[in-house]
Amino acid sequence: MRRVLTRVINRVLMGDPFARTKMGVNAEVHKQGRRKLVVGLGNPGMEETRHSVGMAVLGALAARLGVSDRWRGDRHVSGEVILSEVQDTQVVLLRPRLLMNINGVCVAKAARKYGVKPEDILLVHDELDKPLGKVAIKHGGSARGHNGVRSCVDCLHTDAVLRLRVGIGRPSGETSVERYVLSRFTSEEQRILDSVLVRSVDLVVSQLLPAASHQDPRPASSPAGGGRAAPHGKQREPSPED
Repeated sequence: MRRVLTRVINRVLMGDPFARTKMGVNAEVHKQGRRKLVVGLGNPGMEETRHSVGMAVLGALAARLGVSDRWRGDRHVSGEVILSEVQDTQVVLLRPRLLMNINGVCVAKAARKYGVKPEDILLVHDELDKPLGKVAIKHGGSARGHNGVRSCVDCLHTDAVLRLRVGIGRPSGETSVERYVLSRFTSEEQRILDSVLVRSVDLVVSQLLPAASHQDPRPASSPAGGGRAAPHGKQREPSPED
């Protein structure tokens, strides 16, 4: 019942719940190659929690590209955006300003406005079934229990989106999953997270560059990159609202 209600909310906020074929109709035309959309999933006002680690990665990406001061609110997409470039690829960075469970509304609106196809969208989100320190790219597939991803799939009417899954691990002891994901990283975890953010940005950038290019757009003073991603696993997320 909760899932059905969330789906209805998604479609009501989209404005036209039956517009399966209208993606890009009102898009801003981009004639010089394909745009790509990178989204940091999370909860507004809770950017430092485990569940909003996607937003942390997006912030690190903006810093890598030297555009951290260019965030601007866009009421048409219910989020904050930056328009940037990675070599010849135009990139839209998006921080949704709606709750995680309806992040998909922001993503679909941004895709429509900026003329981005689902296959050119990269969602960055937390992954319960990977330990902190592990990151992995996933091409399409089900939401695996992640409410933010499920909202995106529902609003885009497809699961053909690229995902960067950032491990946050599962809680120990009697701590509930919902309380755990909405809590902040400990000081020890934060030290691990610092290197995770670097590796995550490396992976995002590699997906944005043309296939034949391996150049890194980071400033020379940025920290060195990390290793490759680990294989993906299943996600299980709490059923209550995030």
